[in-house]
Amino acid sequence: MTKADLIEEISRVCEFTRKDSEVIVEAIFDSVVRALREGDKIEIRGFGSFRTRQRKARIGRNPKTGARVDVPAKRIPYFKPSKELKDLVNQEQPLPAPPSE
Repeated sequence: MTKADLIEEISRVCEFTRKDSEVIVEAIFDSVVRALREGDKIEIRGFGSFRTRQRKARIGRNPKTGARVDVPAKRIPYFKPSKELKDLVNQEQPLPAPPSE
């Protein structure tokens, strides 16, 4: 599913305009990025949690030349799915369709 697909799904299910759905999706993504930049943890019950992890500096190799390359330390985003999400993904039966009004 792409971001555009997600916008279309929200527009359809919630009966919003595509523009309103796009604003909602952008606001959610911007909030997640801003929180991760500030070092906060985002926890969505029943879905999972987002946080950053610190990677240490290391020495890598350029695969083309074989030259040594210093890779600096950095923070990376990390997602940990909840137990509920894991169980839902591994269910044999399909999920019920969202309610249509």
